[in-house]
Amino acid sequence: MSDAQSRIAEIVRSNPVVLFMKGTPLFPQCGFSSRAVAILDHLDVAYESVDVLQDMEIRQAIKEFSDWPTIPQLYVRGEFVGGSDIMMEMFEAGELQDLFIA
Repeated sequence: MSDAQSRIAEIVRSNPVVLFMKGTPLFPQCGFSSRAVAILDHLDVAYESVDVLQDMEIRQAIKEFSDWPTIPQLYVRGEFVGGSDIMMEMFEAGELQDLFIA
């Protein structure tokens, strides 16, 4: 495991909900990250965010860590959930809300 992947593992392990995104929750830098933030904010979920644009090693390593090619990426209690499309599908089906209640 690379140093960047070790850092990612520690972030995921240390925070109940983590969103790896482009930009910050106040200033998302892509539409997909903006949608992910909007969903989490709508659900009133407290989460840690990691701006992958600030660290190119993390930006590449997160794709390998999750075996998922795109950003944003949501982790809940150490488990990879998916990107903004999956978040939207789960939200519309009422499944995403259940992840935060369990």
